Amino acid sequence: MKITIIYDNEIWKRGLKADWGFSCLIQVYGKNILFDTGRDGHILLNNMEKLDINPKTITEVFISHAHWDHTGGLIDFLRINPVKVYIPLSCPCPSIEAEVIKVMGHLKIHENIFSTGELGGFEQSLVIRMDKGVVVIAGCSHPGVSEILKEASKIGKVRALIGGLHGFSQFDLINNLELICPAHCTQYKHEIKVLFPDKYEEGGVGRVFEIS
Repeated sequence: MKITIIYDNEIWKRGLKADWGFSCLIQVYGKNILFDTGRDGHILLNNMEKLDINPKTITEVFISHAHWDHTGGLIDFLRINPVKVYIPLSCPCPSIEAEVIKVMGHLKIHENIFSTGELGGFEQSLVIRMDKGVVVIAGCSHPGVSEILKEASKIGKVRALIGGLHGFSQFDLINNLELICPAHCTQYKHEIKVLFPDKYEEGGVGRVFEIS
């Protein structure tokens, strides 16, 4: 599995643009899944171009929740590639013709690829089952990291967590993880880095993770 951060508050690779929001490309099991679309479609598509990511190779879009900094680039993207979009039940449908799947409960999207379902009546996370355990990608973790990991653990042992963690401070939950990359809105990045230097990975636009 390859995960490329396309949109984030910070820069990892020079020449790309940082902005408030989050998006990443997940390439796994023959699928190219765009997770969230950041705040601004121009920035999203420009970063994709510089990262040599062709928007037309995306097979589907997964939207974590309805906040503007995760959905702002969706319309611009769908104008180029009108693929299927998975959104939480509470999220408004995009104002452009597209096949939209509204997700309420736990959903198997493809073999080994799942949605946690809409947690807290608001947000879904993406769960990918690998041979060595489960990888979770979160948008902002508004329902709470504990709730997200609890739901993801129904699919398998969680080994990695990547994405926005908002005000997460239940640091003991990281003990059993192999990798954590707190991105976007995470308030306590420094504390996580200090407490878990062997598990912590920096995020930022252009950061690439390859997980087997």
